[in-house]
Amino acid sequence: MVSRKERKKSKKLWIKIPLVIILVLLLGGGGYAYSIYSNAKNTVNDKMHDPVEAIDTEATKVKIKDVEPLNILLLGVDERDNDKGRSDAMMVLSLDPKNKEMQLVSIPRDTRTAIAGKGFDDKINHAYAFGGSDMAVTTVENFLAINLDYYVRMNMEGLEELVDQLGTITVYNDITWNDGKYDFGFGPTEMDGDKTMHFVRMRKQDPDGDFGRTKRQRQVIQGIVNKGASVASVPKINGVIDVLGNNMATNMDFDDMKQLLSDYRDTTKKFADYQMKGTGTMIDGIYYLMVSDEEVEKVRGMIDG
Repeated sequence: MVSRKERKKSKKLWIKIPLVIILVLLLGGGGYAYSIYSNAKNTVNDKMHDPVEAIDTEATKVKIKDVEPLNILLLGVDERDNDKGRSDAMMVLSLDPKNKEMQLVSIPRDTRTAIAGKGFDDKINHAYAFGGSDMAVTTVENFLAINLDYYVRMNMEGLEELVDQLGTITVYNDITWNDGKYDFGFGPTEMDGDKTMHFVRMRKQDPDGDFGRTKRQRQVIQGIVNKGASVASVPKINGVIDVLGNNMATNMDFDDMKQLLSDYRDTTKKFADYQMKGTGTMIDGIYYLMVSDEEVEKVRGMIDG
């Protein structure tokens, strides 16, 4: 059974994903380290950097310069064959450097709310399908009545490339199943890229449904970070950076990432996470999660502190 401490550690990894290309600098030396640094900087600024109209970048830069609290929207999306897809995971990560606290709030994908700019209510994860990161940001801001300073979007499809770049990863599987191609046994499980995608996409045989799928996504991310941080993976770092550049987007630039690592790293000293709650209901034959005004107010208080 996975301990509470291990679950918290895996959720902290969400913020490490977009920053991992900086952490790898610690693994290199001399001219090779400079090569990695240069590749990382160019990849972030030229390929990953993607501002959105919903976020005032200049205002955010003032906040990060003054080391003020920040709110970051984390989006895990499933994009295949040029299909924009929907956001499988939506979380708001709040960093409070003064009190050295980090708060992570998970928003269920089926939450029914007003979709920004559309004039109707729908599942909150549809906002990304309708209008990309910009509409997802605005919809979450309106839903919780908060301001977001950054967003980070990762395409879950890119996990296959990332795992294959590293070779294999190992995760601890706590349920057993066979999906017709692979047997997934209980305990440590070594996987290549294709097997990893089968691992994260299984849902019907999981008693926890979508929540179980989200947990397995976090396990895979943890496995990738663990493997990527090993000395044996140093020669593969530039390849990993290239894969991230093709599968990740954020309104952070390279300087923002460096400042987050230097000035906000102590926020990990006190970590709390929360899964928003609601009541399931069917409307016109479609399942939605109805979140009460009281629950929204409670979460807003968590984020605003």
